[in-house]
Amino acid sequence: MNSVQSIGPFEAVIQGTEMYPQNIATAELRNQVAEDGFIREGDDRFVVASFSMRKLLDQVSIVGPHLRIATIEGESGAGKHALSRLLYQRYAARHPEILQWGFIRCDARSWLLSRTYPHFLAGFVFLDRVDLLAAPGQDLLLRSLKEIDFRQPGKLAIVASSESSICEISRNGRFLTELALRLTSVRLPIPPLRERKDDIIPLANLFLERHSASYHLPPIILTAGAVTQLLKHPWPGNLRELSSILESAVIECSNGIIRAEDLAIPAAHSPDPPLIRGPEPRNLDAVIHHHILHVLHLNRGNKLRAARQLGISRSTLYRLLEKGVPFTG
Repeated sequence: MNSVQSIGPFEAVIQGTEMYPQNIATAELRNQVAEDGFIREGDDRFVVASFSMRKLLDQVSIVGPHLRIATIEGESGAGKHALSRLLYQRYAARHPEILQWGFIRCDARSWLLSRTYPHFLAGFVFLDRVDLLAAPGQDLLLRSLKEIDFRQPGKLAIVASSESSICEISRNGRFLTELALRLTSVRLPIPPLRERKDDIIPLANLFLERHSASYHLPPIILTAGAVTQLLKHPWPGNLRELSSILESAVIECSNGIIRAEDLAIPAAHSPDPPLIRGPEPRNLDAVIHHHILHVLHLNRGNKLRAARQLGISRSTLYRLLEKGVPFTG
């Protein structure tokens, strides 16, 4: 990683040219990267190591300064809010007058219920989850957009978010066609994390930096085994799941090193393994020991996951396994 663009509280992190000689970021963005350098402010960073995310950054650089209406589509936890903030900073760079109204994030349904007369609307409005609008809400949003005058730049911009493809649910008859066309004239789809593997480790390192700082811990590194585990997991919860698992690992790991067994990554779904059979235990200690071994077997020997399933700390699990002391609380 050799360059970072600071955009307000964000950092657009662009992977080094050694790996990606054809850096797709626009000339304007590349110039800003060179001027700004590495800035370590704020909690959110926008990683664009993968081809798809670098392409998305290109689109942001093109449409951001001239935005009127756009829709960001992506799975839960994929980074829709972060992308909308990035768009806001790009828009404000060209239209600083928008800063007097600021960035307004609201649920699409709540916004429609509390909206004022459209001609008086102002600000950079992020409408969350327009795909959840029922037919009356869709009709109300469509009428609102028709009444809004976007000819005065710098006063109002609207970015909608959706976990579903607006065009697809429109084709299925669950979304007004005219509203879908208005919202998706500028469409910014964020790929799920499983489709941009190149972003996983840069994101992991950024999350580790943030979590270690929040707990006042020294820098934490990943072993090769942990990296392999991160790259193998499909990340159904996207960035939110990655951040959560790494935060748990930061707390659980020792000596500032995260190993594969420190990552509480769910095992891929498979039929339950057969129960461990043997002589029936005759006392409480033996029953507890037998149950611990069974849970370990279910978790394929992963002690961290087994400990969490048992509701005990990993150190308590080690003590039970090594010394045979029963768990009492």
